[in-house]
Amino acid sequence: MRKSLATLVLAGVVATPATAFADNSVDASLIPDGTYTVKVERVIDPQHMVIVMQNSVKTTVEANRPTMDFTKIKPNDNVKMSLGKGKVLVFIDQGP
Repeated sequence: MRKSLATLVLAGVVATPATAFADNSVDASLIPDGTYTVKVERVIDPQHMVIVMQNSVKTTVEANRPTMDFTKIKPNDNVKMSLGKGKVLVFIDQGP
């Protein structure tokens, strides 16, 4: 049930124009598990950052481990990351 709900929500998000998300954010737990290339909007603290996905969906993601550190990532950097249950499992900073 949860997986189909997440798929339905993501389908609605993809179909919505990017301008509708100018100030809105999607819960990261609704994004299907997988690997994504994203643009960093801002780093909140070492464990949290706001990203914009390639389909213009904005979300705040959290590190999966306390040893993961986002502070070396800069706004507008492209990051390749694997998400699992809305948390960043691994990431690679690909620069601007």
